[in-house]
Amino acid sequence: QVQLVESGGGLVQPGGSLRLSCAASGFSIFNYDMSWYRQVPGKERELVAAFRSVGGSTNYAASVKGRFTISRDTAKRTVYLQMNSLKPEDTAVYYCNAAHLFGTGNYWGQGTQVTVSS
Repeated sequence: QVQLVESGGGLVQPGGSLRLSCAASGFSIFNYDMSWYRQVPGKERELVAAFRSVGGSTNYAASVKGRFTISRDTAKRTVYLQMNSLKPEDTAVYYCNAAHLFGTGNYWGQGTQVTVSS
């Protein structure tokens, strides 16, 4: 069964850190572009960070650049999002996405809530 399961969300104070994990099962992430998105109620889902399968390049939304880091452990079939210097505006449900390099599969996790508040 193909599945993405996020974990690591929670409540953190401004300036704090969290590390999100996205574990894949039923497929290898090697040929997938792995991304993190986030969404708040009433707004569209936005791309936060992406790890490209070809070349291993990464890109980030301007609002998180320098604070968030995406990484991949292919052997563990897991993608991480290290989030530092968190701000209240980072509060959202964070979703993991896997998009196959040749477009033969696109999967979403169920989401994990991140709340930044004092």
